[in-house]
Amino acid sequence: MSRKVRSVRVPRELETLNLSALIHECEKHLRDLESATLLRQQGNAEAGEALMRARQADLGRKVGKLVWEARVQYGKSKGEQA
Repeated sequence: MSRKVRSVRVPRELETLNLSALIHECEKHLRDLESATLLRQQGNAEAGEALMRARQADLGRKVGKLVWEARVQYGKSKGEQA
């Protein structure tokens, strides 16, 4: 069952977060989850687990980079206002 979100409080530092890029990374992660599931179903559980571990680390790194870029952008705009 899906729930609708009415409001979200976002820190000022993340107002410039590239949400399109974040969603794109999540889509790629979901495709890899499906691939890992297929590998397991075909009897190659070891390869499926390796793919999962690699993609989880990769997703965390890419999301972290997007957040970092948003915070840098906020810092630049805050510096210009002062």
